[in-house]
Amino acid sequence: MTEHVQVGGLKVAKVLLDFVNTEALPETGIEAAAFWNGADKLIHELAPKNKALLAKRDDFQARIDAWHQSNAGKAHDAAAYKAFLQEIGYLLPEAADFEATTQNVDEEIARMAGPQLVVPVMNARFALNASNARWGSLYDALYGTDAISEEGGAEKGRGYNKVRGDKVIAFARAFLDEAAPLAAGSHVDSTSYKIVDGVLIVGLKGGSNTGLRDDAQLIGFQGEASEPNAILLKHNGLHFEIQIDATSPVGQTDAAGVKDVLMEAALTTIMDCEDSIAAVDADDKVVVYRNWLGLMKGDLSEEVSKGGTSFTRTMNPDRVYTSPKGEPVTLHGRSLLFVRNVGHLMTIDAILDNQGNEVPEGILDGLLTSLAAIHNLKGTSRANSRTGSLYIVKPKMHGPEEVAFTNELFGRIEEVLNLPRNTLKVGIMDEERRTTINLKACIKAASERVVFINTGFLDRTGDEIHTSMEAGPVVRKAQMKGEKWIGAYENSNVDIGLKCGLQGRAQIGKGMWAMPDLMASMLEQKIAHPLAGANTAWVPSPTAAALHALHYHKVDVFARQAELAQRAPASVDDILTIPLAPNTNWTPEQIQNELDNNSQGILGYVVRWIDQGVGCSKVPDINDVGLMEDRATLRISSQHIANWLRHGVVNEQQVMESLKRMAPVVDRQNANDALYRPLAPDFDNNIAFQAAVELVIEGTKQPNGYTEPVLHRRRREFKAKNGL
Repeated sequence: MTEHVQVGGLKVAKVLLDFVNTEALPETGIEAAAFWNGADKLIHELAPKNKALLAKRDDFQARIDAWHQSNAGKAHDAAAYKAFLQEIGYLLPEAADFEATTQNVDEEIARMAGPQLVVPVMNARFALNASNARWGSLYDALYGTDAISEEGGAEKGRGYNKVRGDKVIAFARAFLDEAAPLAAGSHVDSTSYKIVDGVLIVGLKGGSNTGLRDDAQLIGFQGEASEPNAILLKHNGLHFEIQIDATSPVGQTDAAGVKDVLMEAALTTIMDCEDSIAAVDADDKVVVYRNWLGLMKGDLSEEVSKGGTSFTRTMNPDRVYTSPKGEPVTLHGRSLLFVRNVGHLMTIDAILDNQGNEVPEGILDGLLTSLAAIHNLKGTSRANSRTGSLYIVKPKMHGPEEVAFTNELFGRIEEVLNLPRNTLKVGIMDEERRTTINLKACIKAASERVVFINTGFLDRTGDEIHTSMEAGPVVRKAQMKGEKWIGAYENSNVDIGLKCGLQGRAQIGKGMWAMPDLMASMLEQKIAHPLAGANTAWVPSPTAAALHALHYHKVDVFARQAELAQRAPASVDDILTIPLAPNTNWTPEQIQNELDNNSQGILGYVVRWIDQGVGCSKVPDINDVGLMEDRATLRISSQHIANWLRHGVVNEQQVMESLKRMAPVVDRQNANDALYRPLAPDFDNNIAFQAAVELVIEGTKQPNGYTEPVLHRRRREFKAKNGL
């Protein structure tokens, strides 16, 4: 049982109260009494509005279900369906033209294009790694992944393989030729780099010298001009650094002594309080808030053991160079941090209201993450925003009313914390269908705060399946990416973002590369994101960020956005095309394969969530390919089976047989995890297995298909049973 303390009209979990009063509030200039009085008033006035918005979601879903049920057995009438959605207020008239007016936005968001990380803030080591991933070694990213083939004697092995190293160097030199071409010759033939009279001079094989084709690309250097140890260059708004040390193991093999190319990589990172973590009670939330507070104070640290040694990891300092004119140049040494709060759905017992009800978790997140950020806004040695802003990504909002509620919530938080109006900026995740088809109105509802919109295949697909649950069986999961609605959705997001004036004020983002071990494929395919007009896109690791940065040197995203702004906008009619299977004459083998694939993915994710409190991890799929899984991927898989179950493509017995058959597969895949508890064979008493069953069998009843209610309840059950 959580111990609560009465504070005004609230009952606050003691662990949370102690954290706020002794760690978060000191040095903010806000007295405890004033904070809790403000929180009391805010919660009791806004929680009923939050509840009413959730009721409206349920009402819309019930009406849509009823419409599909009344038209069962008929060919889908797209025009009648659209008219119905307009009639009930689900599809709103297009908002009048406007432009966002967001002010005080950091350049990483407004004027730069590059990779974005999303990491669980509950894990301090991951959070620090991501913060420090603003700069990443291109050589390490290439050498340690399949981005460089192992053919021709270039195997990774244990020690340094010069054949592989030479391939890495050749790749990097080709990048330099593309991103910072020389006036004559090639970086491949470079023998020296030095600064002469503020200009980069490159010595070439054969004894000739040359410079950059564009001298303005030289931003600075470290060391002596005649013998620099680092050359800082800039292209498409991104920096990269040629590092020189002829005494280093790699530099010894290089004619110019180049030991590495350091990429400006993860420009921004979303520190996640939502889908990638498992925080179900006050104790968990304090871990989350304490790590975020450490990031905002700049003093977060973590003891790390690696290769038999231990060291303390901290946040990187800024990077300092000398400009070509001999003046100091300082660049931000860390990724600019967003924080993703939870959405409007869940409540939590960390605080109880005057009726003993759990408070909306999203309101709690807003208050506490903003309070922590005051330490950064007041100035620290590890500054985040240099413009006095806090960037909060708000997920899972359904339509403009819910965005307007977030805008109101942020304004009220600013009042409680004595912050200037619009200090809190908002990222609007376009991941629910009611937001997609009303995106312009959603942006308008937060037009003074918006700094981010994005798309992604995951939650949006889960909502697509659940919203149209009664319409009929959907296509197989692998086919979903090729459906008409998703291409229109992806294009519409960019079209509307540009039309609303987000260029120069906000990020237009794209989704995650989910296969962290397949970097060669990422290099080949993920260039599609900047080509689509996205000035950021999600990557699963710092290594992936260093590699994805290459795409932003290949594509001038802002020029690409200018081109895309001239195209015809995507069609709402296409977005409303339901991904129904044209027929269900799949073979038994195809059906079983789909069922097993979904079941294995569900179990592999849920067992770590329930038993270990791991909210995001690399989960092997049915073919043992590691995939980044979080609640969004779980929502797709569970809703997909629920849909096929609802329409008789499969029956409950088949589902249970598949889950029980896949459980030993998941157990085998986790055999090397000392903390792992097998799913099989005691299925009836395994809480994780029962959670997976509930997510599927009761999938049609989950609010908007979300997995959080089941996962949170079952995780609490597991913690109570095991005394955690």
